[in-house]
Amino acid sequence: MSSAGAQLEIQEQAGGLCFLLKGRLDCDTTGAVWRRAFEALPASGSRKLTVDASGVEYCDGAGIGLLVELRRRGGPQAEIRGLSEQFRPLLEFFPADQAGPATPKKPSPSLAEQTGQATMSLLRDVHRQVSFIGELLLVMGRVLLRPREIRWADAIRIAEEVGVNALPIISLMGFLIGLILAFQAAAQLKMMGAEVFVADLVAVSVIRELGPLMTAILLAGRSGSAFAAELGTMKVNEEVDALTTMGLAPVRFLVVPRVLAGILMAPLLTIYFDLIALGGGALVVSTFGHPLVTFVQHVRNALSPTICVTGTVKAFAFGIVIAGIGCQRGLETGTGAVAVGLSTTRSVVAGIILTILIDGLFAGIYYAVGV
Repeated sequence: MSSAGAQLEIQEQAGGLCFLLKGRLDCDTTGAVWRRAFEALPASGSRKLTVDASGVEYCDGAGIGLLVELRRRGGPQAEIRGLSEQFRPLLEFFPADQAGPATPKKPSPSLAEQTGQATMSLLRDVHRQVSFIGELLLVMGRVLLRPREIRWADAIRIAEEVGVNALPIISLMGFLIGLILAFQAAAQLKMMGAEVFVADLVAVSVIRELGPLMTAILLAGRSGSAFAAELGTMKVNEEVDALTTMGLAPVRFLVVPRVLAGILMAPLLTIYFDLIALGGGALVVSTFGHPLVTFVQHVRNALSPTICVTGTVKAFAFGIVIAGIGCQRGLETGTGAVAVGLSTTRSVVAGIILTILIDGLFAGIYYAVGV
C-alpha cells in the first residue's frame, strides 16, 4: 500500500506476521499506514509480530510513534529490525521493557469510598477554616489594641470598592425585591380588602430577613469573589511568599483591611437596601390609591427597634463571614492557570452556604429568646 511515499506490506510467516515498512514515515504519510497496520493486528492473535524497517528512508516522530505502538501492541515477542542507525536513537527513547499491554484502568471507587473521601475533605476544610478564624481573631484583637498597625488607607480604599461601587446593583435589587414582594402580597391581601397592610408585610420581611440576606448574597458574589481573586493572583505570583519572606504576616497585611471593610460596609449596605426596598413597596401601595403618608404610618407601626437591631446584627455577622471566606480561599489558592478561578468559585459557594446557615442559626436563636 502506498501513501505519498509510505509503503506497508503484510506477510504471513510461520508462527507470526511480518510488517514490511518502506519509504518515508513522517507526519504526512504515517496516518494511512498506521490505520492499516492496526487493522491487521487483531487478526494476528498471539502470533509473533516482526516489523522490518530496513526499507525506511526517513522517519520522524510520527514514524517512531508508529513503531513504538506496534511494539507495545505486539507484546513481549514483538521485534523491530532493520531500522537505520540514524533513526534508532529516537526509538531508544522508548525502551522495549516499557512496552506491553496498556496498564488497566484503576476501578472507580465504591460509594463507601467516595463518601469517606468527601467526608475527610469536608473535615479538612473545616479544620482549615477554624484555624484561619482563630488566627484572624488573634490578629484582629492585636491590631485593634494598636490601631496604628492597621493600614487604614487600604481599608478605606477597599471599603469604597465594597460599598460605594456596589450601590447601583444594590439599588436595582432592593427596588425589585420590594416591588415584587409588594405585588405578591397584594394578590393575597386584596381578597380580604387589606391591600394597605402590604406596607407592614414588606417592612417586616425586608428589614428582618430579606434585606440582610440578599445584601449578603450580593456581597458574596461581588466582593467575596473579588477578595479571593485578588489574593489568589498574589499567591500564584508568589507575592504572598514575598511578604512572608520580608517578615510581614499575610493575615495582618492583606486580610485585616478587607475584613474591616466588610464589617463596616455590610450593615450600611443592608440599611440602604432596606430603604430602597421600602421605596419599591411604597410605589406599589400608591397604585392602590393609598397616599404615601399611610404607607409611612403602617411601616412605623409594624417596625420596632428590636426588628431593626436584629436585621443589623445579622448583616454585621454576614460581613465578617463573607470577607473572611473570600480572603481564606484566596490565600489557599494553588498553582496553575485554573487555580484562581477555582478559588473564586469556592469563595462564592462557601460564602452563600455559610450565610444561609448563619441566617438559620439566627432564626432559631431569635425564636428561642422570643425576639
